[in-house]
Amino acid sequence: MNQSITIRKPDDWHLHLRDGAMLEGVLPHTSRHFHRAIIMPNLVPPVVTTAQATAYRERILAAKPKADFFDPLMSLYLTEETDPADVTAGFRSGLVTAVKLYPAGATTNSASGVKDVEKVIPVLEAMAEAGMVLCVHGEVTDPAVDIFDREAVFIDRVLAPLRERVPSLKIVMEHVTTKQGVDYVRSQEQNLAATLTTHHLIINRNAILAGGIKPHYYCLPVAKREEHRLALREAACSGDSRFFLGTDSAPHTDPNKECACGCAGIFTAPNTMSLLAHVFEQENALDRLEAFASLNGPAFYGLEPNSDTITLAKQAEPVSFPAKIHTGDGDVTVFDPMFPVHWAVQ
Repeated sequence: MNQSITIRKPDDWHLHLRDGAMLEGVLPHTSRHFHRAIIMPNLVPPVVTTAQATAYRERILAAKPKADFFDPLMSLYLTEETDPADVTAGFRSGLVTAVKLYPAGATTNSASGVKDVEKVIPVLEAMAEAGMVLCVHGEVTDPAVDIFDREAVFIDRVLAPLRERVPSLKIVMEHVTTKQGVDYVRSQEQNLAATLTTHHLIINRNAILAGGIKPHYYCLPVAKREEHRLALREAACSGDSRFFLGTDSAPHTDPNKECACGCAGIFTAPNTMSLLAHVFEQENALDRLEAFASLNGPAFYGLEPNSDTITLAKQAEPVSFPAKIHTGDGDVTVFDPMFPVHWAVQ
């Protein structure tokens, strides 16, 4: 049982920190284990300009525990009014790392998102020329499309045509949840990568629906069939540099989850690294955990990997994680994998 692994400190390439009291409550659970994170811009109102991203970054740094080193990498929320000059100036100044494409209505606080991709082509072309990354929530919002099919349809209707239109644009297909998504990323030789979440490697849709509705397993994109979960695990543990960690850790207070129309999002920041060690050990791939969590993301973004490290050790007794964390906005439930975990971050 005396087993441990030391890896370069990981990064989270898709993270929700919220703002205000919620930010102060959840940030320490990321900054403790992660060196950098791409911060999602879907606040209310959304972060649409470099000036707004800079102000948000300052609020994050002010909320960070003084003992932690944490570098928030800011993203801008793409709208049909986004100014290409502001985006590229923010990137060249080092204040902005990526731009996020939300199809309007696809997920939490996405009402200001893009309805017509044609209207943002000038921004995307400017980004491609500058070498910026576009992060994409890959689901269509057509009400005629079944919620379990929205990712696969997005690839055909939106992503594939967009890559043909702006082939030099670097794109991250975020939180891939289907075998079709994995296969599409693998079919592309350059300028396309995907993030995978912790929870989608662990749960399938039965976790939400079998034996009663379980709102704390509801997220968007929604968890799919078991065959898709297995495809995600294989991709994560394969060592393929096109796949890397983006937790999509998304805190909501319990009353906003446990109601007639609950919010989508799962909070995994406190236990992600322990859970990933468990998953990679199950797949006989502990030697590839560092690539997934610490190396592949920086390589795609053109950044250096972190020089500091973390150690995960396997212990006889299961690790005890808090069931909830307390914030000034209310309690937030921590993701429960429904099995004991024996890997602890030292």
